[in-house]
Amino acid sequence: MSREPSNCPSRRRFLLQALGAGGAVAGMTVAPGVVLISTAADTNDTAANPPGAGADAAKRWGLLIDTRRCAEDCTACISACQQENGWEEPRDPDKDPQWIRKMKLTGQREEPISLPLMCQHCKHPPCASVCPTQATFKRADGIVLVDKHRCIGCRYCMIACPFQARFMPQRPLGTASPNHPRAKGAAEGCTLCVQRIDRGEQPACVERCAEQGNKALLFGDLNDPQSSISQALRQSGGSTIRADQRLEPAVHYQGIV
Repeated sequence: MSREPSNCPSRRRFLLQALGAGGAVAGMTVAPGVVLISTAADTNDTAANPPGAGADAAKRWGLLIDTRRCAEDCTACISACQQENGWEEPRDPDKDPQWIRKMKLTGQREEPISLPLMCQHCKHPPCASVCPTQATFKRADGIVLVDKHRCIGCRYCMIACPFQARFMPQRPLGTASPNHPRAKGAAEGCTLCVQRIDRGEQPACVERCAEQGNKALLFGDLNDPQSSISQALRQSGGSTIRADQRLEPAVHYQGIV
């Protein structure tokens, strides 16, 4: 078998070189004010350590969504996410990115349930398992992210996600938010507003929901038994979507069963 000439700029060699460099470089600047999220196995407490120090493996960030408080006609969480992370109102809801969207559950219920749906930040994320370049990865604190330098647009993660929470922009992108790098043909989805978490703040959707007075979203550390989210789950319980998949999502719901 003939060997490829050393000076041949093949896609395979390019990817291997890119992957080799990508694993060593953290916080690479891709545009003024836009820095890629580190892929290191980080160690950071958002309330105590300086931004950029990494993720704290002792924590597992999660959401508790009380659908009984979620008004059907309220889209405050969606607007907040769009403004914070720079994705546009979808022109084609079946194809365009929707980092968070409102679903209506009906079934045999007397009244439909309004359910916000986003990346569930699974403990065992299938999107990361199938990614051939390790572009999709899970931080030490459980947040599932995409390294846009590594993503080759294969869509495996989109197929593997049972929540249909992964998207890939197909149209030219508008003005990008400095909070999140985006690229046409690169997978993306909810990041739990990781940039805000690393500053010790709440995700934008949680903050906006509270401002609206609904308080349907509760954010916190699932590993801390004294956190508000852990206490709420202990007192009132909660359910996860597609529990049969045994993915252990970090997003829990109340009022869906």
